[in-house]
Amino acid sequence: MGIQVTKANHRQLIQRKARTSLWSEFKRDKYLYLLVLPGILYFLVFKYYPMWGLVIAFQDYSPYMGVFKSTWVGFENFVRFFTNPSFFLLFRNTMMISLLSLVFFFPLPILLSLCMNEVTNKYFKRVIQSIVYLPHFLSWVIIAGITFLLLSQSNGIVNMLLEHAGFPKIDFLTNENYFWGLLTGQNIWKDTGWGTIIFLAAMTGIDTQLYEAAKIDGASRIRQMWHITLPGIRNVIIILLILRLGQIMDVGFEQVFLMSNGAVANVADVFETYVYRNGIQQGQFSYTTAAGLFKSVIGLVLVIGANWLAKRFGEEGVY
Repeated sequence: MGIQVTKANHRQLIQRKARTSLWSEFKRDKYLYLLVLPGILYFLVFKYYPMWGLVIAFQDYSPYMGVFKSTWVGFENFVRFFTNPSFFLLFRNTMMISLLSLVFFFPLPILLSLCMNEVTNKYFKRVIQSIVYLPHFLSWVIIAGITFLLLSQSNGIVNMLLEHAGFPKIDFLTNENYFWGLLTGQNIWKDTGWGTIIFLAAMTGIDTQLYEAAKIDGASRIRQMWHITLPGIRNVIIILLILRLGQIMDVGFEQVFLMSNGAVANVADVFETYVYRNGIQQGQFSYTTAAGLFKSVIGLVLVIGANWLAKRFGEEGVY
């Protein structure tokens, strides 16, 4: 009996010390926690709280009845979505646009960062950074307008130059064969420079003594990039790749919506435009919520799978 009392007292003492230690750490770092508070509130209000609305994917939701009184239909909305003839078309278009962006866009910020890291003139480097960052701050409306001015078949600058040179005009905006490549090119022009920020920041953490030792050994700039810089930012590349895989079902509604037209509808219709058309315009809230939940589940599975593979190969991963 005495041994049991002693163990209980010991357990209570450990718990009391843990609470005291936690409170002392909070008091010590209270300003750091205060800085984190806006970010926590943002995720709670705009990320976690809206997840409550996913329940309507399993209902025949009516705004007049509300969530609690709407009829529960189980997986009926999912069955309807998967058996819809448009499902495979939407899935194909979404995946192809995402894969093209992943293959051609994702490596470019890395390559540009490697080139910018070799620039020794600080003033010139800052000018280049400002120039390549600028397109990121342009809205997709402006970028779509620039694209129309350049590539319009009737009075676009590119087609006018082709006609002046004696070549036939090209229907860039109304030909299905060009649509996916056009979106990929816009993404590259808009966000390649912005994507270099994280990689350049990671490169500043590489020990400069490694470069000095490599120079003494006679390693060229290319060799230094390959054997020092790239291994030094490998973890960052893998983490960003895992996060990008989680967004593979998100191709950007605004960009696709602005660039699509009736002539390219067969290759331009993606999950986002489908949800907008059926959910916002036609009021099929439960049905389109099921479609959105499907996208989220695919992204979650890809993130978990990619993170598991990264761990298996000895990398840090996201978590």
